[in-house]
Amino acid sequence: MKQARPYPQVIVTRKAARSLKAGHPWVFEGEVVRTEPAADGTPAANGGVVDVFEENGTWQGAGLISEQSKIRVRMVTRNANDRVDEAFWARRVAWAWQHRRVAMGGRALPGCEPDTNCCRVVFSEADGMPGLIVDRYENVLVTQVGTVGMELLRPTIYPLLLKTLQADGQDVSAIYERNDSPARAKEGLPQYKGWWQGEGAEVPETPRIMVVENGLKFDLDIENSQKTGFFLDQKYNRRAVRELAGGRRVLDCFCHVGPFGLNAAAGGADFVRCVDVSQTAIDLAAENARLNGLDASMGFTCANVLEYLPELARDRKRLREEGGPFDLIVLDPPAFTKSRGTVEHASKGYREINYAAMRLLPRGGYLATCSCSHFMTTELLKRAIADAAHQANVQLKQIEERQQAPDHPILWGAPETHYLDFLTFQVV
Repeated sequence: MKQARPYPQVIVTRKAARSLKAGHPWVFEGEVVRTEPAADGTPAANGGVVDVFEENGTWQGAGLISEQSKIRVRMVTRNANDRVDEAFWARRVAWAWQHRRVAMGGRALPGCEPDTNCCRVVFSEADGMPGLIVDRYENVLVTQVGTVGMELLRPTIYPLLLKTLQADGQDVSAIYERNDSPARAKEGLPQYKGWWQGEGAEVPETPRIMVVENGLKFDLDIENSQKTGFFLDQKYNRRAVRELAGGRRVLDCFCHVGPFGLNAAAGGADFVRCVDVSQTAIDLAAENARLNGLDASMGFTCANVLEYLPELARDRKRLREEGGPFDLIVLDPPAFTKSRGTVEHASKGYREINYAAMRLLPRGGYLATCSCSHFMTTELLKRAIADAAHQANVQLKQIEERQQAPDHPILWGAPETHYLDFLTFQVV
């Protein structure tokens, strides 16, 4: 017997129910048998709350429906006592912030800022707010909305974010929206960006923000930078590089605005070369080096890393000109794959860049390498690295295997939330 619930209903297949029971938060288009109106006759509305039932009448939970998406329903609760109202979202926001306070509150470096001054506050499905990303940069929240359900909930959730953080004594006063991802088209949503001017929000004069992470200053352009302005998920992995860098010559590949390179320099590296294909990123990396007084031991090159590494391996003169030889190389590439169909091609890319780095490193040198695509699983990445080592005729001595920072929590049952793998090795 179906439970008395106030929402329209989505009836799903047994396969979908098994997946939901295992903890996965999505129902796909092909798993929907039919939709039914609520008891009062109200039909399902795009972006609205629906109850999900298996065909046998078993209630599976409630979620937000996206009528134009292949992911038809994104679950938000499995508790039959929940009513998905403002109080419900207030609890979700509070729980998300509490997680950051617990998971990151005691990790700051001695004498440095608390690690919650720059962190991910909401990580979509992992925090029960599917389609919403919220990153904190000092007193500004930068948001990305990817689903129609969250688009409709912005006027509810944004004030809750400000109130929750301010009630905890956090100096947060503004929200900048980076809703300019082409992926929004899959939900029938327009692209836009700018300051949110709703309840309780201030509107700063500029989208440039000075932030501090791991004791280092970074000048961020949240309007035009990649993603929300910075890659916060690598915060503690950058510290791992800092610990390896003392007295070494470091090559930071795919450097973006320089956080790995700056951490290496701050860790006592003799010299750091930062390389990125974007001249804008290189210019910002150089400026960040100057902000931190580290520019004397750093150099910057605008180049395609995929071509640059093999060239250095072939041309010893160019290697010397670039400050080499290097005995620590950092590989932080963009996601080489964003679908299952391109995983094989991506594996080849990871194998090639790791092979090129291993050819440049001397015996006893160090390699920090990573992947930021959940389609490139840990096992696939390790296989690509092992193949590269075999091809380069070297052996790898593993130092650490790491993941994304805990402000990007991994939700068990939802493998998509585990997307970053970071490994460090000595080449022997």
